[in-house]
Amino acid sequence: MKKFIIILFFLFLSSISQAHIAHYNDFKKIEMEIFRNGKLIGNSFYFFTKKGDEMMVTNQTKFSVEVLGTTIFKVEGYSEEVYLKDQLISFNSKTFQNDKEKFVNLNFDKNKNKFIIDGSSYNGEASNENIIGNWWNHKILQSSSQISPISGSIKEQVVTYVGKKIINQYNKSYNVNHFTLKSKDISLPRDKRLDFNVWYDPENFQIIKISYSRLGDWEYRLKKVE
Repeated sequence: MKKFIIILFFLFLSSISQAHIAHYNDFKKIEMEIFRNGKLIGNSFYFFTKKGDEMMVTNQTKFSVEVLGTTIFKVEGYSEEVYLKDQLISFNSKTFQNDKEKFVNLNFDKNKNKFIIDGSSYNGEASNENIIGNWWNHKILQSSSQISPISGSIKEQVVTYVGKKIINQYNKSYNVNHFTLKSKDISLPRDKRLDFNVWYDPENFQIIKISYSRLGDWEYRLKKVE
C-alpha cells in the first residue's frame, strides 16, 4: 500500500511538473469563503487579467473573528502578482492585521535570476524556485519552499500525498487528491509553522479546500470559478 501511494504521488508530480500559467488563461475570478469553527467569517477573491504573455492576479482577502459581539481579530489584505509567461516578475501586497500593517515588495532580477524581496519580515534575495503562498496556484503543491504573501518570509515546506477522496461542497462533487503541506523545520514555534491540509482537483487545476488549526479550526472553501 505504501509503495502504491508513493507511485500515485510521483504520477501526480509528473502531471503538474509541466503545469504553467496557461492553465489559468480562461480564469477570470476565483471566490473562496473563509470559515472558522464552522462559521463564515469572510472571503478571499482572486481576479485574473491577461494581456499578451503577461498575466496579473489580484487578491482581496477580508475576514474578522468576533467573540460575544467584540472583534478580537481581523485581517484585510490586497495583493498583485504579475507573470510573464511562466515567470513571476513582481509581487506586491499590503495586509492589515488588527490595524498593524505588513507588506511585501518583490521583483525578479533577470541578471541575477533571483527574486529581490523587501518585506516586513524579510529583506534580501531569494531563489526564483520559490512560489508565493497563495491558494489559487496549484504549483504550491510541487514547490519545496514558499514566500509569505503577507510578510515576505521564506519557509521550506514538505508536501505529502495522502490519498484520493470525493468531497461535496456547495452542491458540487469533486474527485480530489488530498495532501498535507507542512514546514520542513519542525523547530519553528507552532504559530510560525506551515501545517495545512489541501484538497486538489487535478482535472480542473483547482484547489478545492484548505484546512488548518490555529486558535480554532479554519477552512478556505472554493465557492465559485468564473
